[in-house]
Amino acid sequence: MITRDAFDTLADALLAEARGGEVLLLGYYAEDTDFARLNRARLRQAGHVAQRELHVELIDGARHASADIQLQDDAQADLAQARAELASLRELLPQLPEDPYLAYAEEVRPSESVADGELGAREAWLDAIAASTGDLDLVGLLAQGVQAHGFANSLGQRNWHAAASFNFDWSLHAAGGRAVKSRYAGSRWNPEQLTARIAAARRRLDALARPTQTPATGHHRAFLAPAALGELLDLLGWGGFGLKSLRTGQSPLQRLADGRHTLHPAVKLREARAGSPTPGFSAAGYLLPAEVSLVEEGRFGSALAGPRSAREFGVDVNARMEAPEALEMDGGDLAEADVLATLGDGLYLSDLWYCNYSDRNACRITGMSRYACFAVAGGELAGPLAPMRFDASIYDLLGDGLQALTRERERMADASTYERRSTATQHLPGLLVDGFPLTL
Repeated sequence: MITRDAFDTLADALLAEARGGEVLLLGYYAEDTDFARLNRARLRQAGHVAQRELHVELIDGARHASADIQLQDDAQADLAQARAELASLRELLPQLPEDPYLAYAEEVRPSESVADGELGAREAWLDAIAASTGDLDLVGLLAQGVQAHGFANSLGQRNWHAAASFNFDWSLHAAGGRAVKSRYAGSRWNPEQLTARIAAARRRLDALARPTQTPATGHHRAFLAPAALGELLDLLGWGGFGLKSLRTGQSPLQRLADGRHTLHPAVKLREARAGSPTPGFSAAGYLLPAEVSLVEEGRFGSALAGPRSAREFGVDVNARMEAPEALEMDGGDLAEADVLATLGDGLYLSDLWYCNYSDRNACRITGMSRYACFAVAGGELAGPLAPMRFDASIYDLLGDGLQALTRERERMADASTYERRSTATQHLPGLLVDGFPLTL
């Protein structure tokens, strides 16, 4: 079980080791996660990951060195290992050059945030999934549990953030290699919501049996589901909103930030950490705002400034990293139930993949349709879309081409588990656009 006391006890003992003018920073990460892998809607592998990590950074003047330690949940052994790493850093430090952009919080600002959840027992999840998809080939990964982040320094600051969350990432497979992908993420499990999502995916799976449609290249009316929009914004996030990339002229949103372009007034994007698994403090101890407005009524808002860039350019720190970790976009007036009827004839794009920039300066993105994307005729799904390539500018899709945003929004969690379970999330609507360009 994750407790703050274990971190505080270790921090108290280790911080007492700081000498003279040294500053010691400690970062802590812990997770207790249950995993379940499913194939053909049945449990194929179950596991549990319990890990504790400590980041130790020693600072003396403008020199600093750091090390990461895998903890054992043994107080004496963990302290002994941390002391040994600290001694190694102390020997290394005089040999390192000074860092002109070294930045860490010097103002003591403690904080504590604990977000409990109702995750549901793994057995209850499996029973609900089997009851809804027992006749289908469902492949998926369920991850649920508690993640915690802690920070302490020798100046007297302590911060703690713990959150419970789940993420079920799955797909339903049909003959011919076709599949419908779906997700369900949050902090309060509701079996009725899970059943509703599976039922919606089943309806799209049935539509995959219809004849494949290959629309002509050119501009089309299209609906991008939240996951498809998320793929575009995920790419845009890397460099698009970062202070460093903007100040050096490398951001794909440079023209928006400079005022040479605007987006549709309905576009409102923000980094919204409150209530998310992402902690509200940085690895350097800076307390972060609960919300940062990135785009407000189609105009560029604030850049995301990490500690080093903030030091370099003389601004306040407002982000752990210079890419969104808890991206949120306002919805509009289009009811999800009315999407197909409002679309009429066009494309329904559930998912996109292989997205990359075709023209970074113009914020043009190219990619492919994926999974259950459909051609729509007369407000009905006519048949699955053959894999198609698009090449579109964000300034068009979220600018003059934007027709409507859905009222409902979907909360999506990054399914990455490389080294640790990701805490990144998106909370996005779907969008109706006119002039979505297919190139081949």
